Amino acid sequence: MGGTRASGQGLVRNYENLRGGVADPTPGSLFVLALAQGITVLPAPGRELRFGRNRPQVDLCIGEDDLRVSRQTGVISHRDGGWQVANTGRLPIRLPGDQWLFPDHEPLPLVPGYTPLFVRGTRGREHVMEVYVIGPDGSCPAALFDAVTQPPKKYWLTADEKLTLVVLGQRYLAQEDFAQPLGRQQVAEELAELQPGAEWNDRRVERVLAAVRLRLHQDGVRGLTSEELVQPLGNMLNHNLVQALMSTSTLVPADLSLLDGWD
Repeated sequence: MGGTRASGQGLVRNYENLRGGVADPTPGSLFVLALAQGITVLPAPGRELRFGRNRPQVDLCIGEDDLRVSRQTGVISHRDGGWQVANTGRLPIRLPGDQWLFPDHEPLPLVPGYTPLFVRGTRGREHVMEVYVIGPDGSCPAALFDAVTQPPKKYWLTADEKLTLVVLGQRYLAQEDFAQPLGRQQVAEELAELQPGAEWNDRRVERVLAAVRLRLHQDGVRGLTSEELVQPLGNMLNHNLVQALMSTSTLVPADLSLLDGWD
Protein backbone atom coordinates (compact mmCIF):
# COMPACT_ATOMS: atom_id res chain seq x y z
CA MET A 1 0.00 0.00 0.00
CA GLY A 2 2.90 2.35 0.72
CA GLY A 3 1.04 4.47 3.29
CA THR A 4 1.90 5.72 6.74
CA ARG A 5 1.47 3.22 9.57
CA ALA A 6 -1.32 4.16 11.94
CA SER A 7 -0.18 6.19 14.93
CA GLY A 8 -3.28 5.04 16.75
CA GLN A 9 -4.05 5.02 20.43
CA GLY A 10 -6.04 2.70 22.63
CA LEU A 11 -9.76 3.28 22.75
CA VAL A 12 -10.69 6.10 25.10
CA ARG A 13 -13.22 3.77 26.71
CA ASN A 14 -13.23 0.06 27.34
CA TYR A 15 -15.91 -0.70 24.77
CA GLU A 16 -17.46 -4.15 24.79
CA ASN A 17 -18.57 -3.45 21.23
CA LEU A 18 -18.95 -0.53 18.84
CA ARG A 19 -22.51 -1.21 17.69
CA GLY A 20 -23.96 1.45 19.96
CA GLY A 21 -21.59 4.16 18.73
CA VAL A 22 -18.60 5.90 20.27
CA ALA A 23 -18.04 8.78 22.67
CA ASP A 24 -16.46 12.18 21.91
CA PRO A 25 -15.98 11.56 18.18
CA THR A 26 -13.48 13.54 16.14
CA PRO A 27 -14.60 14.16 12.53
CA GLY A 28 -13.33 11.45 10.21
CA SER A 29 -11.81 9.32 12.96
CA LEU A 30 -11.66 5.53 12.85
CA PHE A 31 -12.45 3.17 15.72
CA VAL A 32 -11.50 -0.49 15.41
CA LEU A 33 -12.15 -3.25 17.95
CA ALA A 34 -11.10 -6.90 17.98
CA LEU A 35 -11.36 -9.52 20.71
CA ALA A 36 -8.47 -8.29 22.84
CA GLN A 37 -7.55 -4.90 21.41
CA GLY A 38 -9.08 -1.61 20.33
CA ILE A 39 -7.58 1.33 18.46
CA THR A 40 -8.62 4.87 17.58
CA VAL A 41 -6.99 6.44 14.51
CA LEU A 42 -7.31 10.07 13.47
CA PRO A 43 -7.71 10.81 9.75
CA ALA A 44 -4.69 11.77 7.69
CA PRO A 45 -3.96 11.21 3.98
CA GLY A 46 -2.24 7.87 3.41
CA ARG A 47 -2.57 6.70 7.00
CA GLU A 48 -2.98 2.91 7.27
CA LEU A 49 -4.05 0.40 9.89
CA ARG A 50 -2.87 -3.16 9.27
CA PHE A 51 -4.66 -6.11 10.84
CA GLY A 52 -3.98 -9.84 10.98
CA ARG A 53 -2.57 -12.71 13.05
CA ASN A 54 1.03 -11.53 13.42
CA ARG A 55 0.74 -9.32 16.49
CA PRO A 56 4.29 -7.85 16.31
CA GLN A 57 3.85 -6.77 12.69
CA VAL A 58 0.27 -5.43 12.63
CA ASP A 59 -1.54 -2.58 14.34
CA LEU A 60 -4.53 -4.70 15.36
CA CYS A 61 -4.29 -8.43 16.04
CA ILE A 62 -7.13 -10.73 15.00
CA GLY A 63 -7.16 -14.55 15.09
CA GLU A 64 -3.85 -14.78 16.92
CA ASP A 65 -4.27 -18.51 17.68
CA ASP A 66 -5.69 -19.51 14.28
CA LEU A 67 -3.27 -20.57 11.53
CA ARG A 68 -5.98 -20.19 8.88
CA VAL A 69 -5.91 -16.40 9.45
CA SER A 70 -3.21 -14.64 7.42
CA ARG A 71 -0.37 -12.94 9.25
CA GLN A 72 -1.54 -9.73 7.59
CA THR A 73 -5.18 -10.10 6.64
CA GLY A 74 -5.95 -6.61 5.46
CA VAL A 75 -5.33 -2.88 5.56
CA ILE A 76 -7.65 0.02 6.36
CA SER A 77 -6.32 3.19 4.78
CA HIS A 78 -7.36 6.83 4.59
CA ARG A 79 -7.57 8.03 0.98
CA ASP A 80 -9.62 10.60 -0.90
CA GLY A 81 -11.07 11.94 2.32
CA GLY A 82 -12.38 8.63 3.64
CA TRP A 83 -11.46 5.20 4.97
CA GLN A 84 -11.32 2.07 2.83
CA VAL A 85 -10.48 -1.57 3.51
CA ALA A 86 -8.36 -3.86 1.32
CA ASN A 87 -7.74 -7.60 1.63
CA THR A 88 -4.04 -8.53 1.72
CA GLY A 89 -4.52 -12.09 3.00
CA ARG A 90 -5.36 -15.39 1.32
CA LEU A 91 -9.05 -15.82 2.11
CA PRO A 92 -11.97 -13.44 1.48
CA ILE A 93 -13.25 -11.11 4.18
CA ARG A 94 -17.02 -11.16 4.72
CA LEU A 95 -18.98 -7.94 5.20
CA PRO A 96 -22.68 -7.38 5.99
CA GLY A 97 -25.19 -8.27 3.32
CA ASP A 98 -23.22 -11.32 2.17
CA GLN A 99 -20.67 -9.04 0.52
CA TRP A 100 -17.19 -10.52 0.11
CA LEU A 101 -13.88 -8.69 -0.23
CA PHE A 102 -11.40 -10.91 -2.04
CA PRO A 103 -7.60 -10.70 -2.08
CA ASP A 104 -6.20 -8.26 -4.67
CA HIS A 105 -9.62 -6.75 -5.40
CA GLU A 106 -10.19 -3.02 -5.31
CA PRO A 107 -10.53 -1.64 -1.76
CA LEU A 108 -14.04 -1.08 -0.46
CA PRO A 109 -14.98 2.29 1.08
CA LEU A 110 -16.19 2.23 4.67
CA VAL A 111 -19.28 4.36 5.17
CA PRO A 112 -19.78 6.41 8.35
CA GLY A 113 -21.17 4.28 11.13
CA TYR A 114 -20.73 0.67 12.15
CA THR A 115 -19.34 -2.11 9.94
CA PRO A 116 -18.30 -5.58 11.18
CA LEU A 117 -15.67 -7.52 9.22
CA PHE A 118 -15.57 -11.32 9.48
CA VAL A 119 -12.46 -13.44 8.84
CA ARG A 120 -13.02 -17.19 8.41
CA GLY A 121 -10.74 -19.45 10.44
CA THR A 122 -10.32 -23.17 11.06
CA ARG A 123 -13.18 -25.57 11.81
CA GLY A 124 -15.88 -23.01 11.07
CA ARG A 125 -14.54 -20.31 13.37
CA GLU A 126 -15.16 -16.69 12.40
CA HIS A 127 -13.12 -13.84 13.84
CA VAL A 128 -14.88 -10.48 13.95
CA MET A 129 -13.32 -7.04 13.77
CA GLU A 130 -15.67 -4.16 14.47
CA VAL A 131 -15.13 -0.87 12.65
CA TYR A 132 -16.76 2.47 13.37
CA VAL A 133 -16.15 5.50 11.15
CA ILE A 134 -17.13 9.01 12.19
CA GLY A 135 -18.52 11.16 9.40
CA PRO A 136 -16.45 14.09 8.09
CA ASP A 137 -18.77 16.51 9.90
CA GLY A 138 -18.38 14.66 13.19
CA SER A 139 -21.75 12.98 12.87
CA CYS A 140 -22.55 9.43 13.82
CA PRO A 141 -25.88 7.61 13.81
CA ALA A 142 -27.88 8.27 16.95
CA ALA A 143 -28.21 5.44 19.44
CA LEU A 144 -31.74 4.03 19.31
CA PHE A 145 -31.56 1.56 22.19
CA ASP A 146 -34.82 2.71 23.77
CA ALA A 147 -36.81 3.34 20.59
CA VAL A 148 -39.72 1.16 19.54
CA THR A 149 -38.53 -1.72 17.36
CA GLN A 150 -39.68 -1.49 13.76
CA PRO A 151 -41.48 -4.71 12.84
CA PRO A 152 -40.28 -6.58 9.74
CA LYS A 153 -42.30 -6.17 6.58
CA LYS A 154 -44.23 -9.42 6.36
CA TYR A 155 -45.81 -10.36 3.05
CA TRP A 156 -49.45 -11.38 2.80
CA LEU A 157 -50.02 -14.93 1.54
CA THR A 158 -53.19 -16.84 0.78
CA ALA A 159 -53.74 -20.12 2.61
CA ASP A 160 -52.75 -22.10 -0.51
CA GLU A 161 -49.64 -19.98 -1.00
CA LYS A 162 -48.60 -20.34 2.62
CA LEU A 163 -48.98 -24.12 2.60
CA THR A 164 -47.19 -24.46 -0.75
CA LEU A 165 -44.27 -22.36 0.44
CA VAL A 166 -43.98 -24.25 3.73
CA VAL A 167 -43.79 -27.53 1.82
CA LEU A 168 -41.32 -26.01 -0.65
CA GLY A 169 -39.06 -24.57 2.05
CA GLN A 170 -39.45 -27.14 4.84
CA ARG A 171 -35.72 -27.95 4.86
CA TYR A 172 -34.90 -24.27 5.45
CA LEU A 173 -37.53 -23.99 8.19
CA ALA A 174 -36.06 -27.09 9.84
CA GLN A 175 -32.68 -25.30 9.65
CA GLU A 176 -30.98 -28.17 7.87
CA ASP A 177 -27.42 -27.63 6.67
CA PHE A 178 -27.11 -26.67 2.98
CA ALA A 179 -30.88 -26.62 2.57
CA GLN A 180 -32.45 -26.62 -0.90
CA PRO A 181 -36.09 -26.19 -1.95
CA LEU A 182 -38.08 -29.27 -2.87
CA GLY A 183 -38.77 -29.86 -6.54
CA ARG A 184 -42.19 -28.92 -7.94
CA GLN A 185 -43.24 -32.55 -8.41
CA GLN A 186 -42.30 -33.45 -4.85
CA VAL A 187 -44.14 -30.37 -3.55
CA ALA A 188 -47.23 -31.38 -5.55
CA GLU A 189 -47.11 -34.93 -4.18
CA GLU A 190 -46.86 -33.75 -0.57
CA LEU A 191 -49.66 -31.23 -1.09
CA ALA A 192 -51.85 -33.97 -2.57
CA GLU A 193 -51.31 -36.01 0.59
CA LEU A 194 -52.14 -33.03 2.79
CA GLN A 195 -55.19 -32.02 0.73
CA PRO A 196 -56.68 -35.09 -1.00
CA GLY A 197 -58.98 -34.12 -3.83
CA ALA A 198 -57.53 -30.62 -4.21
CA GLU A 199 -56.04 -31.53 -7.59
CA TRP A 200 -52.47 -30.51 -6.88
CA ASN A 201 -49.90 -31.03 -9.65
CA ASP A 202 -46.57 -29.52 -10.60
CA ARG A 203 -48.17 -26.97 -12.94
CA ARG A 204 -50.42 -25.64 -10.20
CA VAL A 205 -47.48 -25.49 -7.81
CA GLU A 206 -45.49 -23.43 -10.30
CA ARG A 207 -48.41 -21.02 -10.84
CA VAL A 208 -48.63 -20.45 -7.09
CA LEU A 209 -44.90 -19.88 -6.72
CA ALA A 210 -44.72 -17.64 -9.79
CA ALA A 211 -47.50 -15.43 -8.43
CA VAL A 212 -45.68 -14.93 -5.12
CA ARG A 213 -42.34 -14.30 -6.84
CA LEU A 214 -43.98 -11.67 -9.06
CA ARG A 215 -45.56 -9.82 -6.11
CA LEU A 216 -42.28 -9.69 -4.22
CA HIS A 217 -40.37 -8.68 -7.36
CA GLN A 218 -42.79 -5.80 -7.90
CA ASP A 219 -42.12 -4.80 -4.30
CA GLY A 220 -38.40 -4.53 -4.99
CA VAL A 221 -37.11 -7.93 -3.86
CA ARG A 222 -34.21 -8.97 -6.07
CA GLY A 223 -33.32 -12.36 -7.50
CA LEU A 224 -36.84 -13.59 -8.22
CA THR A 225 -36.90 -13.35 -12.03
CA SER A 226 -34.91 -15.32 -14.58
CA GLU A 227 -33.72 -12.08 -16.18
CA GLU A 228 -31.80 -11.19 -13.03
CA LEU A 229 -29.94 -14.48 -12.77
CA VAL A 230 -27.31 -16.31 -14.76
CA GLN A 231 -28.25 -19.56 -16.51
CA PRO A 232 -28.65 -22.35 -15.60
CA LEU A 233 -31.17 -21.29 -12.97
CA GLY A 234 -31.57 -24.61 -11.18
CA ASN A 235 -33.42 -24.02 -7.90
CA MET A 236 -32.14 -20.46 -7.49
CA LEU A 237 -35.47 -18.66 -8.04
CA ASN A 238 -37.22 -20.69 -5.34
CA HIS A 239 -34.14 -20.61 -3.09
CA ASN A 240 -34.19 -16.79 -3.23
CA LEU A 241 -37.94 -16.79 -2.67
CA VAL A 242 -37.74 -18.87 0.51
CA GLN A 243 -34.82 -16.80 1.79
CA ALA A 244 -36.72 -13.55 1.20
CA LEU A 245 -39.79 -14.82 3.03
CA MET A 246 -37.79 -16.12 5.98
CA SER A 247 -35.75 -12.92 6.27
CA THR A 248 -38.99 -10.97 6.82
CA SER A 249 -40.49 -13.59 9.19
CA THR A 250 -43.25 -14.25 6.65
CA LEU A 251 -42.18 -17.88 7.00
CA VAL A 252 -40.95 -19.10 10.39
CA PRO A 253 -40.05 -22.56 11.74
CA ALA A 254 -43.35 -22.77 13.63
CA ASP A 255 -45.10 -22.91 10.24
CA LEU A 256 -43.95 -26.52 9.96
CA SER A 257 -47.00 -27.32 12.07
CA LEU A 258 -49.01 -26.94 8.85
CA LEU A 259 -47.48 -30.19 7.65
CA ASP A 260 -49.62 -32.87 9.22
CA GLY A 261 -47.38 -35.44 10.83
CA TRP A 262 -44.18 -33.54 9.94
CA ASP A 263 -41.19 -34.94 11.79
